[in-house]
Amino acid sequence: MHLSAENLAARRGEDLIFVSISFNLTAGKALILTGPNGAGKSTLLRVVAGLLAPEKGRVTFIDNKGGADRRPGEVSHYLGHRNAMKNELTVAENLAFWKQFLGDDEGGSGLSIEDAADAVGLGGIIHLPFGYLSAGQQRRMAFAKFLVADRPVWILDEPTAALDSAAERVLTELISRHQKDGGLVLAATHQPLGLGDAQELKMTGFAGVVGGVWG
Repeated sequence: MHLSAENLAARRGEDLIFVSISFNLTAGKALILTGPNGAGKSTLLRVVAGLLAPEKGRVTFIDNKGGADRRPGEVSHYLGHRNAMKNELTVAENLAFWKQFLGDDEGGSGLSIEDAADAVGLGGIIHLPFGYLSAGQQRRMAFAKFLVADRPVWILDEPTAALDSAAERVLTELISRHQKDGGLVLAATHQPLGLGDAQELKMTGFAGVVGGVWG
């Protein structure tokens, strides 16, 4: 299994954000994106997740059987700056929606809602409306949706935002376990995640190329 990007370029609005980004990740590996705000980290993650079309280049996922007929977004979890949970619904209702909507990848098996909440250290509050939770609790519960549906690629944009040090350790342990199980991780972060088997890609943004993205 591997995920690769070849010669990616992307725009945000009318602005060209980055060009010539390539990488290759095999099972159990992680890619950490670093760089200043505005350098294109979030944009790159959205391109890989299939939420934004690249200006140039392509992203390819090849599964354990050698098949390359699935789009990377179909096998990925994505956690952006927003938690993608409804404040009016309970935590259990939110996680039940994501479990049904996303489903498990072939051969995988996600955790139950209760076990996923326990895994992020918040098993006793799934009956509460999501909007009642603190910012840190909301972030942890948003991550729990990665656990209820099994998918091999985890795409994380500042995953430790609003978390205290204890919650950061829990999150890092879950990501490391995903890697040990053969999963792939892409993460943009300003905080060290302490992951093993991690490559670093320093994003610098786009300073201008004569002739533009097409040469």
